Amino acid sequence: MPSTRMIRKILKAKPTMEGAGVHLRRVFGFSEVPLLDPFLLLDDFRSDNPEHYLKGFPWHPHRGIETITYVLKGDVEHGDSMGNKGVIGSGDVQWMTAGSGIIHQEMPKGDPEGRMEGFQLWANLPRSHKMMAPRYRGVESKDIPEVRGVNGAHIKVICGRLGEVTGPVSGIVTEPEYLDISLPAGAEFRHPTKRGHTVFAYVISGQGYFCQEKNPFTYEVEGLNYFDMQREPFVSNGMLVLLDDGEEVMVTTEVEPVRFLLVSGKPIGEPVAWYGPIVMNTEEELKVAFEEYRQGTFIKRAG
Repeated sequence: MPSTRMIRKILKAKPTMEGAGVHLRRVFGFSEVPLLDPFLLLDDFRSDNPEHYLKGFPWHPHRGIETITYVLKGDVEHGDSMGNKGVIGSGDVQWMTAGSGIIHQEMPKGDPEGRMEGFQLWANLPRSHKMMAPRYRGVESKDIPEVRGVNGAHIKVICGRLGEVTGPVSGIVTEPEYLDISLPAGAEFRHPTKRGHTVFAYVISGQGYFCQEKNPFTYEVEGLNYFDMQREPFVSNGMLVLLDDGEEVMVTTEVEPVRFLLVSGKPIGEPVAWYGPIVMNTEEELKVAFEEYRQGTFIKRAG
């Protein structure tokens, strides 16, 4: 039998503000490095109040990372220094590799009812790829395969593999997997994972049990709410489950369904020097990046 990954930690998303005044919930960020290596940050920008997102994220630089934007509802207008521009619509994904440097903007517009729902994940790049040529991949909802699994599970395969189905995003150095999974009440879901890879699940609706653990309790660590599975009976919306090593993930439900993002990737294991939208290996590389931005030499490869 494959070994089931057990829970290492559970993090609860916390309100914050970014960009020109966007209200969002940060699931993890700077203080969790290197706990979730190769992933750096996950933001949940779901809102039904346009005043909380319309100011958006005006032009800003990135270097040394990839940003993955997944929209559930609403539109996000975008443009970048490579000449790409357009709209990320409901169900679409934008997988942007900043590499040696890109300047872009993302402006959430919502839907006709004023709803804006989505997530942005930052993935680090190893030293060998930090100065690679930037690239942009826009994936429309219709191009993301959907799989009906056993016990009524419904899975969208954005990146990675589920059985014989492969997601539309491939060729990423950290070998990521990104699945959007909906599981009905009274069901069980198992999924194989690569040993040594970082694996986490972020619950976006409903409630479920991970690794058959049914007893979490809350305690404080460095000002963040963590859960080590002893008092609360389930994991619910806005909670992230970080899993220990193993060969599979197991999730079960009882009276309610659950929907969650399941993400994994190969750890990089290198030093992280991070300030704002730029992530390098050393403080000196950070200084060079920001000095180039000030001098107008930041972009190495334009579109």
